[in-house]
Amino acid sequence: MTPDSIEEIMQKVHHLELKAKKLSRESFAGVYHASFKGQGLDFEDFAEYNHGDEPRFIDWNVTARMNTPFVRTFREERELSIILAVDISGSSIFGSEYLSKRELAAEVAAVLAFTARMNGDKVGLLLFAGQKELYLAPEKGNKHMLRLIREILATEAQYPDTNIAEASRFLTRTIKRKSLVFMLSDFIGQDFSKALGGLATQHDLIAVRLFDPSEENLPDVGKVVLTDPETGFQSEVNTSNTTVRQQYSKLHRHHIDAVEKIFRQYAIDHCSVSTNADYFPSLLKMLKLRAKRNA
Repeated sequence: MTPDSIEEIMQKVHHLELKAKKLSRESFAGVYHASFKGQGLDFEDFAEYNHGDEPRFIDWNVTARMNTPFVRTFREERELSIILAVDISGSSIFGSEYLSKRELAAEVAAVLAFTARMNGDKVGLLLFAGQKELYLAPEKGNKHMLRLIREILATEAQYPDTNIAEASRFLTRTIKRKSLVFMLSDFIGQDFSKALGGLATQHDLIAVRLFDPSEENLPDVGKVVLTDPETGFQSEVNTSNTTVRQQYSKLHRHHIDAVEKIFRQYAIDHCSVSTNADYFPSLLKMLKLRAKRNA
């Protein structure tokens, strides 16, 4: 990596830091807090029993001393461990207009990371492609958050294919305490249903599907050579052929339907965000639905 490219990445990191902090403070912090519950209850104090209190929380030793019923009171243990699992496979570099899918992932991850920091939560990072590329255990602190964003933008995958199943198995093996996992990917890869389902069973998993509009419909631009960024395979396609464009759209829709079926099967909350549109409304809508469900 050249000094110029390092400087460019650091400028992007600084820009994302400012943007993410602003969104977190103004629009995101409240719904984030309401969407994700803590991992349990911590004992706080004793209080005199009132009608409607849970009888199972009566402390009989204190009750005997005070000659009147007392109950134990608790506070929610809020601190969460957040894992950002980001797909940096070959397809992540694609973007037909404003952002690549990798840059979009960095923006979304930055908002999530700085909101979690404001909430007092720890954040970790898994970068994956054909295998695990980098894992950083959950920590707190601004310096750590900036490193996460920098790694998402700068890390080069050694194995550019996509293996969501292996990433899921790695997290299932590695993370012992129940955590909140955001998986940011285009979810284009070999069958990952069982492994992803196992991860969703062990942890609270949220899927953020990244896509580019040109992946949904081939533009009519005549004969072009398409290169698979993950395998290097090239093929010539006549995009002016209506049948070819229709078949492509049909295959893409079939893939999306299959992915969404997996999300529904394992009750995985999910949203889709585009490289050429504001990601924030989709993310916010999903979290508001979670908050409403948790109310």
